[in-house]
Amino acid sequence: MRIMGKSLICWICVFVVGFVQFSNAFYLPGSYMHTYSNGDEIYAKVNSLTSIETELPFSYYSLPYCQPLGGIKKSAENLGELLMGDQIDNSPYLFRMNVNQSIYLCTTAPLNEHEVKLLKQRTRDLYQVNMILDNLPVMRFASQNGVKIQWTGFPIGYTPTDGSTDYIINHLKFTVLVHEYEGNDVEIIGTGEEGMGVIERDSKKDSGFEIVGFHVVPCSVKRDPEVMTKLHMYDNVSSINCPAELDKYQPIKEQERISFTYEVEFVKSDIRWPSRWDAYLKMEGSRVHWFSILNSLMVIFFLAGIVFVIFLRTVRRDLARYEELDKETQAQMNEELSGWKLVVGDVFREPCCSRLLCVMVGDGVQILGMAAVTIVFAALGFMSPASRGMLLTGMIILYLFLGIASGYVSVRLWRTMKGTSEGWRSISWFAACFFPGIAFTILTALNFVLWSSKSTGAIPISLYFELFFLWFCISVPLTLIGGFMGTKAEQIEYPVRTNQIPREIPARKYPSWLLVLGAGTLPFGTLFIELFFILSSIWLGRFYYVFGFLLVVLLLLTIVCAEVSVVLTYMHLCVEDWRWWWKAFYASGSVSLYVFLYSINYLVFDLQSLSGPVSAVLYIGYSLLMAIAIMLATGTIGFLVSFYFVHYLFASVKID
Repeated sequence: MRIMGKSLICWICVFVVGFVQFSNAFYLPGSYMHTYSNGDEIYAKVNSLTSIETELPFSYYSLPYCQPLGGIKKSAENLGELLMGDQIDNSPYLFRMNVNQSIYLCTTAPLNEHEVKLLKQRTRDLYQVNMILDNLPVMRFASQNGVKIQWTGFPIGYTPTDGSTDYIINHLKFTVLVHEYEGNDVEIIGTGEEGMGVIERDSKKDSGFEIVGFHVVPCSVKRDPEVMTKLHMYDNVSSINCPAELDKYQPIKEQERISFTYEVEFVKSDIRWPSRWDAYLKMEGSRVHWFSILNSLMVIFFLAGIVFVIFLRTVRRDLARYEELDKETQAQMNEELSGWKLVVGDVFREPCCSRLLCVMVGDGVQILGMAAVTIVFAALGFMSPASRGMLLTGMIILYLFLGIASGYVSVRLWRTMKGTSEGWRSISWFAACFFPGIAFTILTALNFVLWSSKSTGAIPISLYFELFFLWFCISVPLTLIGGFMGTKAEQIEYPVRTNQIPREIPARKYPSWLLVLGAGTLPFGTLFIELFFILSSIWLGRFYYVFGFLLVVLLLLTIVCAEVSVVLTYMHLCVEDWRWWWKAFYASGSVSLYVFLYSINYLVFDLQSLSGPVSAVLYIGYSLLMAIAIMLATGTIGFLVSFYFVHYLFASVKID
């Protein structure tokens, strides 16, 4: 015990040091209100270039754009932003509050062959420039078939339908919506230079302006480089209208010099600060979305309720009829009748690969707890899209600290199967490394693909070391602590004894695994609609925010997974198949197979813009990782409920 106590103290010390050292990796910039006065200077920032065709983000300054006077400086990034491939840099785009102006930025050197090739490739791959002003992404509007569509970001260039020449976007017409804020002796909350929240009281500032909208109209304008090179950065130029003729566009050609300009107009708006993200979170066809979800929930609840009621009545009637008989009649029934009563001496026999089952259930508890807590916090509004990377960072933090639950469940289930705590350390280590090891293998393979493409989505080596440190200094120690707690918890006693010789399982006309795989269709029916919107938000660059409905779907999915596994377990016991452990796990866990197949279907039929083998490999890799996590979470639900049901069922029958 002394050695265990010293080891625990050492782990706690390492944990504290690691948490302090890497606390900046978890820094989450908030969406704090910032008020400005007339003439205040505000610099826009630029994020990685993104495209729905390749899904490979690249740095903004990988293209020959104008650079800031003081050089390129990266903004503070949290762990979630780094993992998502966001690279936020400063930019030369300067805005002065309530000052309408037209500004000259720079004129590039003559484009060489490599720059022309890169610009044309990024233009034809539909890459977007993502610009941010006061934490608001720039938004543009387009019209297709008479329908007004809004997008975040603006294209790098334009390619006509004939594809003869590519043109670059070199003039931007910005519209900044501002709301006048009036107050007396108010607290002004600012984001600071790098997004850090600062609060100061200033009694002199009794009014100010809040930025509540950021729109852009991109243009391609051919200018005379000889005239433009005589200007300096931030000199005023004349305002122009976007030309409609292609001969007035700026082509992308070798030895061509491109001049970049922009103009800005400030417009007062009635939109208030808390509502400024409403335009970004607006979903087209939302009424269809809500009614589809509601209809799906009602149907699933109705079907699951019928199955559950019929099942309860059947089991209750079976138990009542069995308990009414005397012992001699019960013994005679055991010899003559078939069914779940005949496997009483084998139902709690240790399954094959019991170590793996304990580990998978423990990791499933960890993933399920992470998902549930994250969705609850997001539904309550604590993880808004205004805080980039906050959702992913919160998920990682929760997963690390829920390692204690994984170790506890894995070891306690192991003790239940074996009847002893021997080997609990290896179980805890296995639980701490199983799913993270799978995720590390998949992400490393995908990272090599991103590295070869020189994408900003590739995880840097320094972040690899940070993730390893967090894994082995937070998650692993907590999993070991949870395993130690599992050895001290009260052991679950089986209600019946297990025979020494296993009972022969009757032959069946069809494999039982077909029924197990088919059982996943009902849980899949509860989430496929939300899965479509989640995939659209991930791969089509949209914001997903309906976490309230996602929470309802999660609760419904939990209920359906539990019912499906219990029903299937009972069916297997009725045909004298006592090997229910793994089948109970995969009865609900098989929903992951349909999730993965649906992801492939989404890739083929809905992501037709996704092009290239690299993009397909990334999509399949991330979809596979998501399917594995869903399998562990849903399988754990089904197994734990089935275990409780089997324990309750045979504890209710007084039979030796």
